[in-house]
Amino acid sequence: MAGAKKDSVIGKIIIYLILFVVAFTMLVPFAWMLSASVKLNKDVFTFPMQWIPSDPQWANYATIWQKIPLGTFTFNTFKLTIIVTLLQLFTSSFAAYAFAKLHFKGRDALFLGYIGTIAVPWQAYMVPQFMMMRSFHLNNTHLAIICLQAFSAFGVFLMRQFYEGIPDELCEAARIDGLSEYGIWWRIMLPLSKPAMSTLIIFTFVTTWNDFLGPLIYLTDIKLKTIQLGLRMFITQYSSDYNLIMAASVVSLIPVLIVFLSLQKYFVQGVATSGLKG
Repeated sequence: MAGAKKDSVIGKIIIYLILFVVAFTMLVPFAWMLSASVKLNKDVFTFPMQWIPSDPQWANYATIWQKIPLGTFTFNTFKLTIIVTLLQLFTSSFAAYAFAKLHFKGRDALFLGYIGTIAVPWQAYMVPQFMMMRSFHLNNTHLAIICLQAFSAFGVFLMRQFYEGIPDELCEAARIDGLSEYGIWWRIMLPLSKPAMSTLIIFTFVTTWNDFLGPLIYLTDIKLKTIQLGLRMFITQYSSDYNLIMAASVVSLIPVLIVFLSLQKYFVQGVATSGLKG
């Protein structure tokens, strides 16, 4: 008995050590980013590295707003991210309800075909998408990115997995009481799916906020560009302002951290519950 208890303690210590090493490895780049953001550009790559600068250059955080139109880029990124996130919540939850609670011919085949698109890399249909948007005269507009990202096969899969865990008897009782399918989705399914919706919000917000290739392809007007494209403006032909890049990266990371920390409780619950039943 004592030996089993000792083995259990040793096992827990090993697991905690592994988790500590993994967490440390992941946090070191962020610590370096914070350190580099308050240094002179010539001191960013000095060795041995000075983690806490003796003379912090807090002016870097003011310079980034003056050197490029960072305010415009941030507004554009917020605009695209919020619109895409809301649209994906609507389309994914709506389609997931149909796939989970409605019975129609070819439902499972249609669902598998739609989910199968997750396995197709974006690079495979990137050019046809661009040609389609150009034929619609939507290139160099935010509407192109919004239209292309308003639907998510992953979001439908995530929400459907959660809806599958809600008893069908609840929907049947609502139908007997006279609720329409739209009413069931709005009054019953959505209020019960906060964990799954929070998970989808985090995934969509982070993905859209950090998207670089999409805006790079579709947006050419500087007034329409996003913050990820703005970071490239600190890179010139002959040199790069790495201290300013790191300062702007810290600023761009703040909204993502706020969203994640606000929804992390629901995020963990949503990941756990949406994978219980398939």
